[in-house]
Amino acid sequence: MATVTMKETRHESDRSIREIIASARTIRQNTKTRVGMRGALGMSFLSGLLMWLCFTPVNASPLAWLALLPLLLLVRIEERTRWMYGAIYAGSAISQLAMLQWMRLGDPTMYIAWAALSFYLAIYSVVFVAISRIAIHRWSLPLVAVGPIVWTGLEYLRAHLMTGFAWYFLGHSQYRWLELIQISDVVGAYGVSFVIVMSAAALTLLVPHSWLIRLRLVLPSTGPITASGLSLSELIQVTLAFGVFAFTLGYGYVRRAQADFHPGPRIALIQGNFVASLRQKPPTRDDVYLTHLRLNSRAVREQAQIIIWPEGMFPWPMMLPASDLTNDDLRELVPDVNPEMWHDDTVRSVLLEESQRSGAALIFGINSVEATRNNISHHNSAVFVRPDVGIAGRYDKMHLVPFGEYIPLAGFLPFLKAFSPYSESSDSDSNGMVAGKEAAVFEYGNWRLAPVICFEDTVPHLVRQIVASGSDSDRGKSIDVLVNLTNDGWFHGSSELDQHLITAAFRAVECRTPLVRAVNTGISAVIDGDGAIREPDLFIDGDVRKNAEKPPRTTSRDPKTGAWHKQLNAALIHTVPLDGRRSLYVRYGDWFAMLCLIATLGAAASVFLSRRNDQGAIMSNPQ
Repeated sequence: MATVTMKETRHESDRSIREIIASARTIRQNTKTRVGMRGALGMSFLSGLLMWLCFTPVNASPLAWLALLPLLLLVRIEERTRWMYGAIYAGSAISQLAMLQWMRLGDPTMYIAWAALSFYLAIYSVVFVAISRIAIHRWSLPLVAVGPIVWTGLEYLRAHLMTGFAWYFLGHSQYRWLELIQISDVVGAYGVSFVIVMSAAALTLLVPHSWLIRLRLVLPSTGPITASGLSLSELIQVTLAFGVFAFTLGYGYVRRAQADFHPGPRIALIQGNFVASLRQKPPTRDDVYLTHLRLNSRAVREQAQIIIWPEGMFPWPMMLPASDLTNDDLRELVPDVNPEMWHDDTVRSVLLEESQRSGAALIFGINSVEATRNNISHHNSAVFVRPDVGIAGRYDKMHLVPFGEYIPLAGFLPFLKAFSPYSESSDSDSNGMVAGKEAAVFEYGNWRLAPVICFEDTVPHLVRQIVASGSDSDRGKSIDVLVNLTNDGWFHGSSELDQHLITAAFRAVECRTPLVRAVNTGISAVIDGDGAIREPDLFIDGDVRKNAEKPPRTTSRDPKTGAWHKQLNAALIHTVPLDGRRSLYVRYGDWFAMLCLIATLGAAASVFLSRRNDQGAIMSNPQ
């Protein structure tokens, strides 16, 4: 009996010990879950807040160097916290909603597009952390290499996937640090983002383990307990990051010193102030035309050689019937339009008359309508008019805005028309505008100008393609000036106007080609080959009579706040500084960002391949 009692006692003791251990493990796991989840939420929302602050309207550019540090801390810790990726997605989605809030201003249907784009872009932060963790913890690759490569690869993917969205790149936040952004003429704006993320990764390595505990990312007993200081590997990484930063900055100083700007054409940028909205009654065609005509006459007095009107601001369409179409053919194609209207030369005559009256070449934003044997095509166009020959060229916008200018997959999914603000006013058979097929070069005097329309100046690969295709190597001449015609009146003076201008500035650096922008409601500007947004030689306030009690505005910025003037009638006159430097980016394109994307996709694919190999090993060795 005594023996049985001792066995029972030992069994009870063992069970009690197991229960204590299990209970301790449960407590530890619960504590770990609470700590990790709180830390992940804190880091995710902090990163989202910093990302919002470093862009417009706050424009706190230095915070961009810290914006990814919280996410990189989540990459650095060895064990993934619970709900980590859900927290990252939530923080990023809220940040994107705040940055893109201007999208809702054009029309009630845009609320859907605003939310959809924000939720889509938030995915990239989750993917960034997930792939970076794979590369670091599975393959033991260095953080200062993995972080910038993955981030840059994803920015490149974002610029192309589903027509692309190349706004709010991390590098765009540094547009005022001109020396830093000069690397764009080698690797594009992607290179600036690369340097920022590499620097943030180096700062991440400098964060001591004790801080990870305080930030509730790890438990006090986890991770190596070492003396303060960096390991040799970490020291090499930090040194490398500092070296890349120093090289980038040094390159910028050298390239800026090489600039030898020389006077180009004296250009006038005409800026009307007509808010675009489907919620209110639009202005009359006469009002739009006469306002721009009045500003045009002010520019003529300043001896402008080339005058530019914004996108769509010549209010009558240019009708372009094919030569083989009869009136009966035209009547059958468009029953509601009198066939004689297709042959009316009034628009062409007015364009020529205005160019001759101005004594200057004019570039008008206009809608053009082409009629062919079986089709009617609407284009968002820029037409070039010279006083000596009349209409000398036309460019049709190639990169259309989905749901704004065309409806993707409308032939297969007609219900998508409900998400376009033009769905009620468009013909039932129309799926929107038709994209142009090629770039155009407008030649006047000794200058070659290439137009881009609306958001095209935010698409790096498109602008680079236009500059590259417009170069004439046989004659030793390239594109002298990029000309952007834009209607930002849809966004009611919001931060979109600022961010659009900032994003466009990188195209000038990438291509080493000055960019001029004529923008309805603003912000019209002249940007030189260094990406500097220049104060015009002359700023004409077109609202002097309306604001008689106030002194006229004579600069493009408010002298008290430094903010650009928006929502005003104005004309900007400036002699464009031509840039003779060449660009490796124009010559070789996005080789750098493409390599980053390939490496990123390779890291992601490694998980799938390793799992297949593991499953194959289990099947071949079932024991």
